[in-house]
Amino acid sequence: MRWPVLLILLLVAVLQYPLWLGKGGWFRVWEADRELAEQKALNHTLEQRNAGLDAEIRDLKTGNEAIEERARFELGLTKPDEIFVQVPQPH
Repeated sequence: MRWPVLLILLLVAVLQYPLWLGKGGWFRVWEADRELAEQKALNHTLEQRNAGLDAEIRDLKTGNEAIEERARFELGLTKPDEIFVQVPQPH
């Protein structure tokens, strides 16, 4: 009576192997799901950055205010008859 029970347990173990450790097993599915979640988070971050860059590009193409703002803050340019005052920030 012992041999049939051991044989059945062995067959169950052999049948369970592909389910858990095989090519499409649960462990690989969980790993792929984790990687997918990480990639979605990265994509979301990049989409937000791209949307900001797109808005900045549209603003630079259509309006002079953005160009003027960049010229003032990045290049330190001023308009004629304008006085530039810089206040140092404490570190």
